[in-house]
Amino acid sequence: MTAVTVPARAPWSAVIPAGGLLTVTDLHGNQAVDFLAYDAHDTAVRYSAPDTIQAQGNIFLTTGSVLLSTEHTPLMTVVADGCGGHDTIAGACSKESNTLRYGHHTWSQHACVENFLAEGARWGLGKRDLVSNVNWYMNVPVEDDGTLGIVDGRSAPGLEVVLRAETDVLVLVSNCPQINNPCNGFDPTPVRMTVTGPQPPEAPGGTAAAEVRG
Repeated sequence: MTAVTVPARAPWSAVIPAGGLLTVTDLHGNQAVDFLAYDAHDTAVRYSAPDTIQAQGNIFLTTGSVLLSTEHTPLMTVVADGCGGHDTIAGACSKESNTLRYGHHTWSQHACVENFLAEGARWGLGKRDLVSNVNWYMNVPVEDDGTLGIVDGRSAPGLEVVLRAETDVLVLVSNCPQINNPCNGFDPTPVRMTVTGPQPPEAPGGTAAAEVRG
């Protein structure tokens, strides 16, 4: 098991092996975590918001939700969730969207798209590899007329989302730096990423199978 505290506003990435678990812990509460997933062996196969939403018939993610790829194959499954209602449609903040929404004075502010680009470059990914992302812990209600908003989060200190990798998955994270709306309580804070390796199969009698050595 490895655990990394991702500072406020910072990116993070890792390959989660098939069967491994990724635990995303909101250490201080009300912190949005922007998230992308790719097949680690073929990054052209990546998280697809439309496929995921269509398959589950819901725009929000929680326990049991399966993150599907552009090939309609499972990348990761939410196996535990202490919060619920995670966003799939609001996307990632950028310098351009900040300027449009909040004014030209925000242009110099760091944003999630810049985090994704910087971290993705370490894996050979560029701007055309960015797609609509998941926003863990971000509260984006949708009104009857289709209007959506970004409002105070429902998370609390120590809440966790646990995802199981269904294949070897490259994960990119932006610990959202946004300070112009309530998605981070106007005060971005650290989060923790914990990667746990695949569990050994259960042997008869319910104990872990012994490792076979040559």
